[in-house]
Amino acid sequence: MVYCSSAVFMKKTVETTASVAFCNWWFSLGFCPRVPPRERLACTLVAFAHYLSFALLMIWKDKKRHTKKYSFRQPDLKELRNLTSYVLDPLGFKARYGKLLPLLTTQGDEGLMGTLVQFYDPLYHCFSFPDFQLLPTLEEYAHLVGIPILDQVPFSGLESIPTSREIVDLLHIDESLVKAHMTSKGGIQGLPSEFLIAQATVYGKAMSEDAFEAIFVLLIYGLILFPNIDKFVDVNAIRIFSALNPVPTLLGDTYVSLHLRNAKGGGAIVCCLPLLYKWFISHLPQTNAFKENKGCLRWSTRPMSLTNDDISWYDRAYDGVQIIDSCGEFSNVPLLGTCGGISYNPVLARRQLGFPLKDKPSNILLEGVFFQEGKDPQVLKARMVRAWRKIHKKGRSELGPKNCIALEPYIAWVRKRASEYLMPYDYPRPTPLVVAGPSTLPNQGVIDDPDDAWTSLLPQSSKFLKRRYDRLAKEKADMEAAYEREVKRLRATYLPASRASRDP
Repeated sequence: MVYCSSAVFMKKTVETTASVAFCNWWFSLGFCPRVPPRERLACTLVAFAHYLSFALLMIWKDKKRHTKKYSFRQPDLKELRNLTSYVLDPLGFKARYGKLLPLLTTQGDEGLMGTLVQFYDPLYHCFSFPDFQLLPTLEEYAHLVGIPILDQVPFSGLESIPTSREIVDLLHIDESLVKAHMTSKGGIQGLPSEFLIAQATVYGKAMSEDAFEAIFVLLIYGLILFPNIDKFVDVNAIRIFSALNPVPTLLGDTYVSLHLRNAKGGGAIVCCLPLLYKWFISHLPQTNAFKENKGCLRWSTRPMSLTNDDISWYDRAYDGVQIIDSCGEFSNVPLLGTCGGISYNPVLARRQLGFPLKDKPSNILLEGVFFQEGKDPQVLKARMVRAWRKIHKKGRSELGPKNCIALEPYIAWVRKRASEYLMPYDYPRPTPLVVAGPSTLPNQGVIDDPDDAWTSLLPQSSKFLKRRYDRLAKEKADMEAAYEREVKRLRATYLPASRASRDP
């Protein structure tokens, strides 16, 4: 009876302390003289097998890093999308402000993004996969958002808080309204998004294009590019919008939030999620086999099956781009976000911009620095601001021809890092790509054509055409009225004088 009941218990998990104690007891039966010889041998062999299984399980568990629970700040953009019907010239809007409209329709896949951040490598500030590394770069973010990186110091947080007069000049809103609605949330000043949406609607209906676009773009900056407090556009977003050099801050916010949440073991990542999503899917395999996911594999399984040969590394849009390789005294690039500062390593991303990766990079090029806003004992912020006054760029003359390859010494170094850092999921490779990936990559997320993005935003194309016709008709009427006023003025000025000269 003891043997039978123990055999049933043997089928249960061996991960608990109780099961290990049972192994010890079972093994002791093999040496108990009151147990028949055959049963003693069976007890010994079963206990040994049980111990071996437990040891293998522990080894397997040690080869896999525990995953962390992350979430993402995703504001409600319904009212903001409704304002797009007042954008009368999408091509002109893109030329003035960049590719902001597609971000309104980009729905970041929670499963995909939750998987991506599990691969964040806090040592090298990148995403480390089994045998390749990826990291968003300044040049990629600038291309995806359609805004160039200006040769100047980006947002640092040291700028003065804009006055009501400066906000009025920026947004064309009445100063009394700005003063009445300026408030403070979470210790930071700003304007409620409901107030700004209401003002944008007024100017949109009045077809006051400059005022509408200024408010509309500020809302995009405050709610999408630099989300902080729900339904609130803070002064940091206002300051960044006024400088029109948001890309370094966008990338800084991404890295700072990823690094901070990784260090704390999970939590809410606060950055421009649509932009990070567009960046990642731009590097995923573009084959139908990967997109269709006939095997219905989870996102947690799919990246583990990819090799460096499967990744879509390079876009010809970067053919003439020079890499911002380092700044000032730093051997890499310091980034300042709205909530802290961090370094990132362009040397690891050269293949993403077309240049070769030949060997493992020098440790000095990967020097990592990080600080949270308000916790900067080494005065890193001042050093970072000073460094951005001297930007060092590299191109073909320094890095060689663009052949987009990675040589074995570099790949071996990446694989060694992967084995040391461990991967967060099972390691099913090699898995043929023909069975990889569900089509959870919506096409709307990668629209770069402003006409396609615009069409997807409009509920009715006739509404857009009517508003454009109304604007042109209003401009025509205004020009005719101005012409009539000028004619009357000229008549009043010159006709009486000419008549007087003819009188005797």
